[in-house]
Amino acid sequence: MIAYMTGTVAAVADSRLILEVNQIGYQIYITSRDAASLPGKGETAKIYTYLNVKEDAVQLFGFQSEDELEIFKLLIGVNGIGPKAALGILSVLEAGELRLAVLAGDAKTIARAPGVGNKTAQKLILELKDKFDLQDAFEKQFQNAVDRKQNSSQGAAAEAVEALTALGYSASDALRAVKKAGITEDMDTEMILKLALKQMAFL
Repeated sequence: MIAYMTGTVAAVADSRLILEVNQIGYQIYITSRDAASLPGKGETAKIYTYLNVKEDAVQLFGFQSEDELEIFKLLIGVNGIGPKAALGILSVLEAGELRLAVLAGDAKTIARAPGVGNKTAQKLILELKDKFDLQDAFEKQFQNAVDRKQNSSQGAAAEAVEALTALGYSASDALRAVKKAGITEDMDTEMILKLALKQMAFL
């Protein structure tokens, strides 16, 4: 199994990346979000990969974060969701957004992914809900943006997301609003919630 590859970006087209590693060009299927955010041609990129072996093909699927790779593996473990469908879901929803959508039972948000209907979204929620934790989901979404000293504000922010979903907002919108609230260490749940509600008008 290839855990990750570091090489030079040779080409990016739609949802495919050609990554040159030791003078070999590897074709890797990626999300449309990664396609838009990858370094330019000739620059270095590190891609976490999953090797999919079928009777008639061997395919590499890649992600810029280990977190999305782990979510991808969970998705393809759901009956009826193959690698291409999982890639489509992660093209529409970030890993953190998907976790919150699952935890909130938000099938409508998940069904925005191409080829994923409401029935499949409901099945996905049923099979994955017990594998996610709200606090963990929130912290993973913010782990690169929030300093470790801000653990208390992370907890308050997670509570704010939970409160917003209880008010009827989708998990994805709740997370976006909280992320845009400008969280600082001294903010409590009530303050974050007030700021997040103001952000809802701009989503």
